[in-house]
Amino acid sequence: MTVSPPPATAAVPRDRTAPPPASGAGVLLVVGFVLMSLNTRVSFGQIGPLAPVVGFSPATVSLLGLLPPLCMGAFAPLAAVARRRLGEERGLWWASLVLVAGAVLRMLGMPGLFAGTVVVSAATAVVNVLIPVLVRKRFPRERVGTMMGLYALSMGAGSALIAAMVVPVTQATGTWQPAIGLAVIPAVLAAAGMTPQLRHQPPQPAATASTERNRRQHVARTAVAWSLTAFFGIQTLAFYTTLAWLPSILVQAGLGRSAAGTGQALLICGVAAGGFIAPVLAAKRTDQRPHILGAILVCAVGFTGLLLAPGATSTLWVAVLGIGLGAGQALPGVLYAHRGSDHDHVTALSTMAQTCGFLLAATGPILAATLHTATGTWTAPLAALTAALLACAAASMRAGHDPK
Repeated sequence: MTVSPPPATAAVPRDRTAPPPASGAGVLLVVGFVLMSLNTRVSFGQIGPLAPVVGFSPATVSLLGLLPPLCMGAFAPLAAVARRRLGEERGLWWASLVLVAGAVLRMLGMPGLFAGTVVVSAATAVVNVLIPVLVRKRFPRERVGTMMGLYALSMGAGSALIAAMVVPVTQATGTWQPAIGLAVIPAVLAAAGMTPQLRHQPPQPAATASTERNRRQHVARTAVAWSLTAFFGIQTLAFYTTLAWLPSILVQAGLGRSAAGTGQALLICGVAAGGFIAPVLAAKRTDQRPHILGAILVCAVGFTGLLLAPGATSTLWVAVLGIGLGAGQALPGVLYAHRGSDHDHVTALSTMAQTCGFLLAATGPILAATLHTATGTWTAPLAALTAALLACAAASMRAGHDPK
């Protein structure tokens, strides 16, 4: 992504008045934040590597790929309720406990795998919405990009590590349940890491806050909210479709099953790298349109490479695609913080973009499977994803800047 000339200083939002945390409390906050971030996508990266090894049917893979974005979209509005009643810190702590329960449930055979995926996805929906609000509230503005980058980096690192271990554990034990059970470990660590934050007392809202909320136009009537939704939705559709089907795409391109699983881990490593770099660069600017375009174009290059030059160079295109998808997953957090006028507005923008965006993204894995079944190759799904990303570029521009 290109780096623009030295940044203009952004206006400090009215609600950013809290002082930075003391050093000890700050360390605990960062540790809890990282442990929560490590856990956020672990469960969703396990199915792709497992599918070619244990013989999950296309219908099973499609449904397990469909459930996370569908449930995250459906349950995203719960985050606003949790924030209003519990605050960000307690909301994230309770979400981490639900993540532990869901990770355990996923080990209990196929019914448990489906039910546990729903539970994990519901908890993750709350985490997705509350993380940008927590960062906006608890960290100085100049660290927002770094923290959102750390969030994406940790998220990708945790998912990549577990994805790389799934096939060896399955082969060593002869069954997939222990491999799925690996997700319990980061879930428990996330709950432990967020426990010290229960001592944080949320500040009382200002007397003018409710008046300002009442005066503000509903987010669904604003162009910026729909632009954010378009960018987040298409990027997330591409992400979850790739997560569900990349190993199968690589196997059909001529890679072995173990190598395809490694390709999934490489993708997630790329996601981690792109997810760290993009928000760090974007948060320094008042105009994020170049970063939005950069993320879209890098994704398009990765998909085009898999489409036109599979085989020996597949790993190169997987890495490029991962960087683009990671940037596309991490940038929305910065966009919410920059386009939102206060914590409530950030929550509203994040909730709308993720509710509508995840519901749109839920169609990706099943539509890709339908196209593959109809044509017998992955050419049509890859071409469709590339076209959708390019069409998204124009719709996403309003999300990248404030009107002059």
